[in-house]
Amino acid sequence: MLQKIVRDFTMIWTTVDPIGTLALFAGLTASLDRRERRRVARRASIYAAVILVVAVVVGQIVLDAIGIHLLSLQLAGGLILFIFAIQMLLGTHDTPSGSPESGHDLAVFPIAVPSIAGPGAIMAVIILTDNDVYTPAQQAETAVVLLFVLFLNYVMLLLSEPILRIIGRQGASILVRVMGIILAALSVQLVMNALGIGVWATIKR
Repeated sequence: MLQKIVRDFTMIWTTVDPIGTLALFAGLTASLDRRERRRVARRASIYAAVILVVAVVVGQIVLDAIGIHLLSLQLAGGLILFIFAIQMLLGTHDTPSGSPESGHDLAVFPIAVPSIAGPGAIMAVIILTDNDVYTPAQQAETAVVLLFVLFLNYVMLLLSEPILRIIGRQGASILVRVMGIILAALSVQLVMNALGIGVWATIKR
């Protein structure tokens, strides 16, 4: 159980990427006062939590309904997470495609989506709570880890100014790339596990 908690925390933390979100949040809210900044952080965290919890609850059900096999999900998830890791290493993942239009809430785009609840995070929580692999208790543990990571992310957003003042934007960039290396290793392991299970099943036939 402890091993799964550590793995879940590492993968969810890396795909949610609080450090990258912190830098993006600080840049986008630089012109806002403290009260408005806290409101944006709170709303973004709530929106992201709703999206990711829905992915945990119904993501696997939807995939099963359209006939996607577990191994296919693991393989696709590993490849998507690897691409996300490469983007982290190259420093391109935290640049949203487009700017928020006038009148749109920054908390929704690009902070909640795609910065916090991006494709990588959604895929990660679906894989980590697969109904065919994990018991309800293990899925509940993953959900608790998810909410804990989102809470830490929210706290970091509230403390964005002093944190960035201490580590600097260069320090944040280095930490993001270190997380990218870790995520790349985790995603490769997912792909290897999926391929290994597939080959073993073929041999047994």
